[in-house]
Amino acid sequence: MNFYENVIKVLKADGRFFTEKGEFLRNAVYEAAMQMDSKLIKSLYNDPITKEKFFTEIDGIAVFDKVEFGWVINNRQFLPDSYTRYKNKIGLVNNRGEYIATSNDVELVFPYKDCILEGGQTREDQKRQEIFYNETLAPDEIDRLLCLKVLCNAKKYSVFYKTDLAGHPIKETMSISAQIVETVSETDNLIIKGNNLIAINILLKRYEGKIKCIYIDPPYNTGSDSFRYNDRFNHSTWLVFMKNRLSIAKRLLNKKGVIFVHCDDNEQADLKVLMDEVFGVDSFVETITVVNNPRGRDYGGIANMHEFIHVYTEGSPEDSLYNIVNLEKKFPYQDNLGEYETRELRNRNTAFHIGNRPNLCYPFYVNPNKEVDNGFLELSLEPKDGFVKVMPARSMGIQTVWRWGREKAQKNLNINVVGKKMQQADRYMIVEKYRDSSQMARSVWWDKEVNSERGTIHLRELFGEKVFSFPKPEELIKRIIEIGTKEGDIILDFHLGSGTTASTAHKMGRQYIGVEQMDYIEDIAVERMKKVLEGEQGGISHAVNWYGGGSFVYCELAKLNQNYIERIEKAKDEELIPIWEEIKKTGFISYKVNPKDIDENIEDFKALSSENKKRLLMELLDKNQLYINYCDIDDESYAVSDADKAFTKSFYGED
Repeated sequence: MNFYENVIKVLKADGRFFTEKGEFLRNAVYEAAMQMDSKLIKSLYNDPITKEKFFTEIDGIAVFDKVEFGWVINNRQFLPDSYTRYKNKIGLVNNRGEYIATSNDVELVFPYKDCILEGGQTREDQKRQEIFYNETLAPDEIDRLLCLKVLCNAKKYSVFYKTDLAGHPIKETMSISAQIVETVSETDNLIIKGNNLIAINILLKRYEGKIKCIYIDPPYNTGSDSFRYNDRFNHSTWLVFMKNRLSIAKRLLNKKGVIFVHCDDNEQADLKVLMDEVFGVDSFVETITVVNNPRGRDYGGIANMHEFIHVYTEGSPEDSLYNIVNLEKKFPYQDNLGEYETRELRNRNTAFHIGNRPNLCYPFYVNPNKEVDNGFLELSLEPKDGFVKVMPARSMGIQTVWRWGREKAQKNLNINVVGKKMQQADRYMIVEKYRDSSQMARSVWWDKEVNSERGTIHLRELFGEKVFSFPKPEELIKRIIEIGTKEGDIILDFHLGSGTTASTAHKMGRQYIGVEQMDYIEDIAVERMKKVLEGEQGGISHAVNWYGGGSFVYCELAKLNQNYIERIEKAKDEELIPIWEEIKKTGFISYKVNPKDIDENIEDFKALSSENKKRLLMELLDKNQLYINYCDIDDESYAVSDADKAFTKSFYGED
């Protein structure tokens, strides 16, 4: 047995590296070697021939030469014929071990794809250099970054009031209380301040598989700073940012959960492919086009009027979506049964000879001289003197049909189905009185309720000035909530922004979790929710009969180095040296840095521009210590209060 045959013998003991037909999966072996797969390395070490070839003994420790092994695996002798050589060369395997060539998946490849990106939010004028942790090379850093964190400053906001005879809150009696809390219940609404990657990762401990609906409106990667967010991600960085968060979002959704991701045309195409990868191609439901600016923006060649919402669910749409939405329409006509509009009873899309439904092709008889109401004419299903016969029209020589059978038509005759005179002389149409204001959700939303200007106006009414750029209107979120949830379901928005998802969910009787890192979570989102508790009447309040009530819990990820980052961002030049002196004492500096080297060259540091001083101090901080780890909750040096300890333990179910 030659060397290559011996390697094959060793690899055949591991079923991962060959197909059912016995074909060698070279790429699967190569990937396993590059990731230092323990099972593969143990097999190679236990065979004396491969041990001698690929291992070197250093002070009694066996060191695996994966570069040498990779070269051998790629050698042509492992590819016995030209066809197999070619198939292995181009037949890269996906994460299920299938050849991509035999899969319907589309793989999106971009730099840093296998990395974790913290993706911190910053002030508009501070462009922070983001750090990527490779999943293979830096597992310890990732574990520390994403481990459970301490929660602090937990307050429960509740409203107290008297009610009138109808049970509605009396506005003048309403008062908001904010009480420090040490426990959190299964039904509490939550608003969490902190980095959203870290925050949603800690949510897994409590909510994995429990979220019914996720809606996010992430940064659009516009290349500008129109959002108060680090929105200058380049293409690859943005995709890494989204992949990290969507992978966790998938774990949070329950089996019938639905995710809605809002975006514009800067990234929507690749976002769709990315979501196909994360959630599966078969989980795609629809991409909704939202005409949010009917007037358009006259730049870029063609005036842009719309945005997109990608919708995915791992359950069947029939079970996961409640996609009959209330349009809140105003109808033009009214009779003794209520308001209505009319629509033609003829089915223009069903041809008589194709549908083979002769029961849907029969005559109506219209009395042109007798009105039922609102100018509509009396009908009969039997011929009568003075009545005009009306059949479903022929279209391009094909006989069309009615949408109703004769029995249903007879039951609704002159009640919900009537005649209508057409503009042409002696021509008549049969119409249905249509009273339902709901319909299955459509893939294009162009009505005025989704206009982005409504969100801006609503916030201006609440705060007396413009406090947020491009907030989504509650009417838009209401439609999403109606499609994706029922009353009592849990909704998550980890790009909470101005708080529209939380305010809409609260008014509609849904439980919600909102996550936001920027300081405006306190100034805008929390203050907005307090107004919601008091019964503010903007947005969807009238549509859902909202008068006030309820509660929510606000808490924060307990900051460690994040405190320094925020201080550095806001500091004046003369404040940076004292901040460095403080940082030295904490010990939360990157292990790559020797503080003495900084001090010995302090004059060079002082000579840097203010911007470069800030950049250097940011780089010196250990980014894995942005927040206090839960395992350190009892460390006295962190001074975690008893109340914060109790709340954190309650949150993780360990009280």
